[in-house]
Amino acid sequence: MPTSAALGRFCRGCLSRAPSLPSGSLSALPRQMSRWSRLETCSTPPTQEKPRILITGGLGQLGVGLAQKLRKQYGTDDVILSDIKKPSPHVFTSGPFVYADVLDYKHLRELIVNYRVTWLIHYSALLSAVSEANMAQAREINIRGFHNVLDLALENCLRLFVPSTIGAFGPSSPRDPTPDLCVQRPRTIYGVSKVHGELMGEYLHHKCGLDFRCLRYPGVISVSAPPGGGTTDYAVQIFHDALTTGHHECYLRPDTRLPMMHISDCHHATIEFMQAPESQLSLRTYNIAAMSFTPEEVAREIRKHVPHLKVTYKPDLARQKIADSWPMRFDDTNARRDWGWASAFKLEELVSDILRSIRDKRTTDGLPAS
Repeated sequence: MPTSAALGRFCRGCLSRAPSLPSGSLSALPRQMSRWSRLETCSTPPTQEKPRILITGGLGQLGVGLAQKLRKQYGTDDVILSDIKKPSPHVFTSGPFVYADVLDYKHLRELIVNYRVTWLIHYSALLSAVSEANMAQAREINIRGFHNVLDLALENCLRLFVPSTIGAFGPSSPRDPTPDLCVQRPRTIYGVSKVHGELMGEYLHHKCGLDFRCLRYPGVISVSAPPGGGTTDYAVQIFHDALTTGHHECYLRPDTRLPMMHISDCHHATIEFMQAPESQLSLRTYNIAAMSFTPEEVAREIRKHVPHLKVTYKPDLARQKIADSWPMRFDDTNARRDWGWASAFKLEELVSDILRSIRDKRTTDGLPAS
């Protein structure tokens, strides 16, 4: 008979469906014998008073801010931030932080077990432009790393959130607006990896009962972290340039329209979606939308606050090609209907808030801001 430690590998309610096992610990079994290939379903443990949450890739654009909001709701010690980089002193002292490489399956498994994790928010990924320049690394992190968290979510019956993107669509997709369900033929390794994640998560939800949840994010605008190599990064950099040099050179054409979102709306959507009862969800992957603008439109709005801003255009062929294959607007009707999604920021509010936040940050850092 398996030992009690070995039985811990299976979620409650699954043991009755398990085939006969050899004596000794299950840890001796090869990775290929993962629980989702051996069992039919993943039965969710009884509802807990509050979740225990692990965030991978937590030092990117989204992780720190999301952790702050989740800690306010569920308690500081119940939200664990992780990354492979060294956190700032402020992040390190604000709550639990651990080193976690999503390519290290064994260590990630130890974290999930030791911290009794019930929700896993998987932010580790290389973004679009960086992925195109480092395809092999993108494949490792965005696909193999995803499969590691997917296996662990199945083994431990976790609620798994993996973000997708506007990049999951391609030139053959309807672009204005782009619905939740349509042709998806992305032409970047970033987009291909995201479509792969969407489909694997949905498959394992239907096959094994995995509580997989995915939102397709628009371009996310914030001041908490520097641009990380995405095609929509101009919409972050232009604000910093407006308040420093007064000049921004844009790598996209002035008429390139893309969906965008304030980071507060992004966090708001993620938390509400994770909290939504499964009975309300008709899909496992949803579009979410807030606004859609071009570089010229956002520059015009910024000039209402910073009149001297000068913008020149020098399209980068690689990024322009990516942007031209992406949606111009998202149709998020299903998210609004199923779980009550509604954005708070439109373009005017976004520009005003981002400029104020950058000014405040530069003042705090002792730097000038126009």
